[in-house]
Amino acid sequence: MAHHLLSLLDIWAEKPQLEWALAVITSVEGSSYRKPGAIMLFDPLGKTLGMLSGGCLEADLRRHAQQAIQSQQVLHLTYDATDENDTSYQLGCGGLVNIMMVPLLADNHYLGLPELHQQLTRGYQGSFQLSLNDNGSHAGEMSGKFIASDATESDQRRDLPKKTQQVTISDKAFLSIPVRAPFQLGIFGGGLDAQPLAAMAAQLDWKVTVFDSRSAYARSYDFPAAKINKTPLTQLKTDELTHLDAAVVMNHNLDLDSDALKALQPTNINYIALLGPGHRRDKVFDLAELSEQDFSGFFSAPAGLALGGELPSSVALSILSQCHGVLHHQIDKQDELSRLDKVMS
Repeated sequence: MAHHLLSLLDIWAEKPQLEWALAVITSVEGSSYRKPGAIMLFDPLGKTLGMLSGGCLEADLRRHAQQAIQSQQVLHLTYDATDENDTSYQLGCGGLVNIMMVPLLADNHYLGLPELHQQLTRGYQGSFQLSLNDNGSHAGEMSGKFIASDATESDQRRDLPKKTQQVTISDKAFLSIPVRAPFQLGIFGGGLDAQPLAAMAAQLDWKVTVFDSRSAYARSYDFPAAKINKTPLTQLKTDELTHLDAAVVMNHNLDLDSDALKALQPTNINYIALLGPGHRRDKVFDLAELSEQDFSGFFSAPAGLALGGELPSSVALSILSQCHGVLHHQIDKQDELSRLDKVMS
């Protein structure tokens, strides 16, 4: 089940006229499975999209969603797991979670979800501002709005928005939730070992494009969740790559890997990985007449973290783990250099 907000909205947009309810975590004290800003949707028949916990709260939330839909009122719910003797919901995290449940109505313009869905589909990022109305107030008084980032497209990709926060606008309280389109991964090389990489990235709700012009590679039935681009690397235009957040070069061919790096160098992609050992990396750089310093983002060669294992799934896990850390600002180049120094010493 996909859980990125855009995936939820894709399904919701098929039947937006149904009496849906939206649940959002407004604040957390202590530990919780999901953080403030996490969103879940409920249809009138009890179908759910997304998750706000590890399965502890969803059944009870479904009951409250029906109540909110029938009453057309805003509900504020609190789940307290700070008392270890209270096993009502078995949250396990030991925190206190506050959730607001709101029916989606024509009167509240479906909380601006149609516009939010449209903008995320186009690849934009920004914030979703949701009014914090009182418990028991009519849902028709609620409002929601997508606020686009004023950063350039390049800066938008490089900077993940800040955490959800409560803000006051014209004496009215809002929850400002950072939102962005799913990460986009480009895989350069459509061989057998690229398949688990594409599949794992799809499980993360990332959008994947496989670039390989060779007829025996990058076949659509081997990459069912990815787009296939058969344009020769030397003919790729920079604007065909600028939407990418990350790229993994794994053609198993020195010339093709060199062409891929030359195509990627003018971009501001956050993460680029080159498969193979250090001596092979040097050969590819020599062919491309490039060096690691010619790339503005995080460049990993050999690709990935040293997690052990040599099979394609293990290699894919190591690359995606590193890539995920870079895109979420948990790994930077200095951290990686420090780690390598410790390994070598």
